[in-house]
Amino acid sequence: MSEPAALLADIHARIARAAALARRDPAGVTLVAISKTHAAPAIRPLLAAGQRVFGENRVQEAAAKWPELRAEWPDVALHLVGQLQSNKADEAVRLFDCIHSLDRPGLVAALARAMDKAGRQVPCFVQVNIGAEAQKGGVGVAELPALLAEARAAGLPLAGLMCVPPAGIEAAPFFALLARLAADHGLAGLSMGMSEDFETAVTLGASHVRVGSALFGARE
Repeated sequence: MSEPAALLADIHARIARAAALARRDPAGVTLVAISKTHAAPAIRPLLAAGQRVFGENRVQEAAAKWPELRAEWPDVALHLVGQLQSNKADEAVRLFDCIHSLDRPGLVAALARAMDKAGRQVPCFVQVNIGAEAQKGGVGVAELPALLAEARAAGLPLAGLMCVPPAGIEAAPFFALLARLAADHGLAGLSMGMSEDFETAVTLGASHVRVGSALFGARE
């Protein structure tokens, strides 16, 4: 087994163990391989090993490297996990199959226009600033109900909620809060958990985990 294939198998085994602890079906957890900053030669071995869902931070970077890869592997699903500028909404809707960073009314409007223009519905996670950190994107917990109402009124397909907990402290309480918020608002999807804490996220209900360095190593 190649090293990328072995790393991928290890991540899936860890997801399965965490799901078993929570009496969940591991098939209910989607592994999003975060390929931001990694070039096509680093991505191809994971594609060859069977990984089909990848996450990128920037529209421009994804547009530069993924058309060639998708020509070889047309069944790839591409997720945008980084912040999205409203003026990039049209390109994002054309390129991505899921958006994890809906966080403000202006972006709701821009995405609704872009999806209408493209005739394409792209599921969106609403990013919640779960730790109330000024330097991070995401809607505040208090503002979440209003943003969800705007997104629903605009006809956006809502996949669930997404968060990035504060670094350096236990993530579990933040994941539990996100799960409660999602349940309160009738949302099934939870995009939470990264390389250092995805197992905790799975035990607390994550539907999507975003794993980069544990699959790719340090960023290029």
